Amino acid sequence: MMRFAILGSGAVGGYYGARLARAGHDVTFIARGAHLAAIRDRGLEVRSALGSFVARGRAEEDTSRIGPVDVAIVAVKTYDNTTALPLLRPLVGASTAILTVQNGVESVSDVAAIAGEPPVVGGTTYIATALEAPGLIVQTGTHRRIVFGEVFGTLPRLTDRVRRIEEALLAADIQGEAVADGRVPIWEKFIFLATLAGFTGAARLPIGRVWAEPVTRMRFLEGCAEVAAVARAEGIPIAADAVDRIAPYVESIPGSMRSSLLIDLSQGKRIEVEALQGAVVRRGARAGVPTPIMATLYAILKPHESGAGG
Repeated sequence: MMRFAILGSGAVGGYYGARLARAGHDVTFIARGAHLAAIRDRGLEVRSALGSFVARGRAEEDTSRIGPVDVAIVAVKTYDNTTALPLLRPLVGASTAILTVQNGVESVSDVAAIAGEPPVVGGTTYIATALEAPGLIVQTGTHRRIVFGEVFGTLPRLTDRVRRIEEALLAADIQGEAVADGRVPIWEKFIFLATLAGFTGAARLPIGRVWAEPVTRMRFLEGCAEVAAVARAEGIPIAADAVDRIAPYVESIPGSMRSSLLIDLSQGKRIEVEALQGAVVRRGARAGVPTPIMATLYAILKPHESGAGG
């Protein structure tokens, strides 16, 4: 049994925490408001084609009441990092690992700025879930994959702690995959995600409508190539065919698929424009890599960063 704390117990973090709790791990869900009250009163319900269940676990808003854990999973939206990441400090002991599954490529450095580099393990996740009501998470589809590994120090290396986390995830029916360089899956997903979110958000359309226009499809792939060029300029050993794999992938997914940024935008919520398009533009500028397409998408989406409330 391992002690887990879930920072961001919503659709993604709550789902993984619920599976870990169901498998017998000591899980504390960090939440607030009605969601916190629901977890305390009724547990955290997961409805899924894989089987529905209710997970029981401790729920707290104040992390000073929890103390050091074996693994802290960071799953808050990146725009909440300023207020959320300091909550990690009471959770970190001498042997704590902090596994971040946030969108984008800057999460690991953001977490390290709070907790130092040694505890940080970088990951990326593939899952479709929604927080339908306080205490209720609904999964669409069956993907529940986390690919993760070390991101600081001498790489590549597959450490014992990464293997132990992988074992815990697999035993909880989570598709955990430990790798020797956690930066690679993070960036390879980012190449597609930053572009997908940018184009679907700017067009206010699902991927099928975006992809159906030849001129838009061409610019989409050029945007992916910009992100890949930034990755290579930073020395990330992404696959040589990382961009070539994107067209077959897009053609294999439902045309109705909307990025999480588009969903948030359509609901008047805050959007992760800084963690996605903004990160490409900033890092490209530092590396001397032109990013005209991603910079245009960033400029279009930036006014919507704070949501409908301004």
